[in-house]
Amino acid sequence: MLKELRGYPLRAFLLALVGLSFANLDHSLFALVLTQVKQEFGWTEAERGLYLCITFIAAGVVVTQVGVLADRVGRKRTLLWSVVVTPVFVCAMFWSQSTLSLLTLRVLGFASAGAQSPLTGTLVIEEAPARYRGLLSGVLQIGYPIGWALAALVFVPLIWDAETDPAGWRKVFLLALIGLPVAWMFQRYLREPPSWEASRAARAAEKPVSTAVLFTPEYRYRTIVLFLGQFLQVFAYGSTILLVAYFQEARGWSFAQASSLVGISYAVGALGYVLAAIVGEFLLSRRTVIMLWVWLGALAFGYTIWLAEGYVGTTVAFCVTTFFFYGATAVIFTFTAENFPAHLRATAVSFSGSLGVNLGVAFGPLATSLIVPLHGWQWAFTVAGVLPLLASGLAYAFARPVGRDALA
Repeated sequence: MLKELRGYPLRAFLLALVGLSFANLDHSLFALVLTQVKQEFGWTEAERGLYLCITFIAAGVVVTQVGVLADRVGRKRTLLWSVVVTPVFVCAMFWSQSTLSLLTLRVLGFASAGAQSPLTGTLVIEEAPARYRGLLSGVLQIGYPIGWALAALVFVPLIWDAETDPAGWRKVFLLALIGLPVAWMFQRYLREPPSWEASRAARAAEKPVSTAVLFTPEYRYRTIVLFLGQFLQVFAYGSTILLVAYFQEARGWSFAQASSLVGISYAVGALGYVLAAIVGEFLLSRRTVIMLWVWLGALAFGYTIWLAEGYVGTTVAFCVTTFFFYGATAVIFTFTAENFPAHLRATAVSFSGSLGVNLGVAFGPLATSLIVPLHGWQWAFTVAGVLPLLASGLAYAFARPVGRDALA
C-alpha cells in the first residue's frame, strides 16, 4: 500500500487534509460563540435559527457554482481562490457591528470554506491510486472533526476565556488567519489532476458543464436520491450546531465545559470516519455502511438527549453519536462521487453533496430553534435530529449500488 501511495498521491492527500481541517476550523468559530452572538445582538431563539438558515442557504447556492467552476477552470485554481478568501471574510467578522454585516460576512466566509470540501475530495479521488480512492477520500473527511476539535480544545481557549472576558468573543474570528499559509502550500505543491487536464480538449468542444446536466434522464434519479440522503443526514447535524448553546442555556454548564465536550466528541468522532472508510472499502458495500452508521448514530443521539446525565456520561454518549452519525460522512462523499463520471464529478458532489449539506445545515437549526420554545430542547433534537437521521438511512436504501471500478 505504501509503495502505491508514496510520492505525489500521498502528498496531495495530506495537503487536502490540512486545507480541509483549517476550513472547518474557520467554520466552527461562529457556531462556538452562538450564545454570545445572540446576547450581543439581542436575537430571539427563533431569530437565531432563522439567521443561521439564511446564511447556510445563501452559502449553499454559491458552493454549487464553485463546483461548476472547478469542472470548467480546474480544481487547483478554484481551491486556491477559496483558501485565500475564507480567512479574510471570517476574520472580518471581528469588526461587525450589525446583524446585516455579520451575516453577510458569515455567508461569504462559509461559502468559500464550504467549497473546499467538494474541491479537496474531488482532487484526492482523481489523484489516488484506483485501489485506495474510496479509502483516502473517506479518511479525508476527518478534516471536519479535526477542525472543530482544534478550535474548541486548542485555539479558542488560547485566546479567549468566556468566564473572565464574556464580551471578548469577537477575538475568536482572528484565528482564521492561521490558515493563510495553506494557500502557499497549495500553490507550491499541488497540481491540476491529470484526468482533468486530459479531458480539457474534449470539454472545449462540448457544451459547458452546468447543474442542469444532473437533471437529464441519465442522472436525475441518482441526483435526487443522493441529495435527499445527504440533506436529511445534515439536517440532523444542523440541529447539533446548537449543542454548545444547549449545554449552556438548558443544562447550565459553562462555555468551557460545553465547548470542551463538543471538542472531545469531535476528536473521537474522527475515528468513526476512519473505520467507516475502511469498512466501506474492504468489508461491506458503501451503501450498507452509510445506512448502518447513520442508524446507529440516530440511536446514540437519542440516548444522549434523553438519557445521558452528567458531564462524563453525556460526553461518552455524544462520542458514540459522533463516531457513527458524523463518521458516515466519510463514506457518503465517496459514494456520491462514485455515481458520476469524472467530467461531471465536481458539479455533482457540489450539488448532491454540498448543496444538500448547506440546505440541511440551514433548516436543521431553524427547525430546532422553532421547536425549543414550544416543546423544549429534547423534543427539538428528536424531531430535528434523530428522525431525519433515520429517514436519511432509508433514502440511501433506494440509491443505486455502484461497483469498485466506478471512479475510473
